[in-house]
Amino acid sequence: MKEYYLYTFLLGAVALIAVLYQYHSSDNLSSEIVIDVKQRNNCSFGSFLLTGMSFCHHWLTCSDIFREVTDTQLLLGEGTQKIVREGVWRGHAVALNYLKTDFYVMDFKNDLKLLSYFSKEPKVNQLIGWCIEDLEFPIIITEKHPLGSPNKLENLFEKFPNLNTITFRFMLCVQYLEILAFLHTSTEGPFVMCDSNDPEKALSQLLLTNNLTLVINDMDAVPQVIRHNGTLIKCGHAQLFGDLVAPEQLWPFENLPFNDTAMHSYDEKVDIWKIPDVCNYLIGNGPGSSILKLHLFNIHSKCKETDPIKRPTVETVLESYLSIKKMLEKNFIKIS
Repeated sequence: MKEYYLYTFLLGAVALIAVLYQYHSSDNLSSEIVIDVKQRNNCSFGSFLLTGMSFCHHWLTCSDIFREVTDTQLLLGEGTQKIVREGVWRGHAVALNYLKTDFYVMDFKNDLKLLSYFSKEPKVNQLIGWCIEDLEFPIIITEKHPLGSPNKLENLFEKFPNLNTITFRFMLCVQYLEILAFLHTSTEGPFVMCDSNDPEKALSQLLLTNNLTLVINDMDAVPQVIRHNGTLIKCGHAQLFGDLVAPEQLWPFENLPFNDTAMHSYDEKVDIWKIPDVCNYLIGNGPGSSILKLHLFNIHSKCKETDPIKRPTVETVLESYLSIKKMLEKNFIKIS
């Protein structure tokens, strides 16, 4: 019986490698995508560097924005609290994030706080400038990434069909975990991606850059767990529903109306619960997806432990992902 399962496993591995080899080629990256090599980390804190710039520039102030930024009125995206349109600064396309209503002004300011705090971190979208107090509609300006968010992969694949491979999809899974690992390993305590009650919503918080790497873009709902004083978090003050919501985030008293003050707090393990759903969404249902999901089944099952203490850390999940990536690369299939 053991020999049978081993034989079945080996057949599955061989089939996955065959499918990946069939779909992987050196021209997977469309020639239309220009690799964007920036020396962003060489900029000092409080400055930015866009493609085509020779020198870093200080963050744009209100007066800079009034004088030099033009709103093209091209809609890039819209959510509950923000509307995002294309802007132009000195010939560079940028993203203009406008606050829609004062009700969310604290969330908007928290977004700015974290974007500035992590401004030198390559896994966070680049902050260009802001004007909070001097405009009728407060604005945060960030780097524009034309490929958009990974929550609408089909739109990307329509334009760049060569990217629609299991190799590229799994690469996005790995990068999603790398962003979580960056958030969870902050020296002062883990940050939690709260705005993620379904896979599409979770992925809408990210952007795909021109060099095909993911960056986190929306940080208005990324609270921090403070380990040294035992401060946990809650994702908002409303009752949460849905399969992607971790068990500890659900209202536990069926016969009582929801009461936020009686709702327990929790930590970053809620992000771990969501990993299988987000990654399976990215992998999709194309050739090779079923066998790849089979390889991920063991670690994904651990992510779905009801008791958050029993769930692995994001580093453990990422290690498992990378071991699968390494196995495939040993068979001449590059996933990076």
